[in-house]
Amino acid sequence: MFKRGVEVKRVVILTGKTDMRRGIDGLVSIVRLKYNLDPLDKGSLFLFCGTKRDRIKCLFFEGDGFTLGYKRLSQGYFKWPRNAEEARNLTWEEYDRLMDGFEIESSIKGI
Repeated sequence: MFKRGVEVKRVVILTGKTDMRRGIDGLVSIVRLKYNLDPLDKGSLFLFCGTKRDRIKCLFFEGDGFTLGYKRLSQGYFKWPRNAEEARNLTWEEYDRLMDGFEIESSIKGI
């Protein structure tokens, strides 16, 4: 669970497809080895999406451990960017659009 007062400073979307069977250690290795990012960067929320696009996972380091979040839609799917496997920063507006089911492809910028 998130600690009270924990602040998310940036949201990083990892485009492409992720094996949603992976747990914390598997997702940490993806962030570190595939995208060359630091999963221990306190305040960074990393987002992953599976093949079906009806579920996402988020990985967040709180300073003393990782929190893993999971969301599965009851209907519909996330409009997840699939054109390339890269890490991109999202603004809060883009994050909200993604969570509301809208496409963000045209507005996101690389890291």
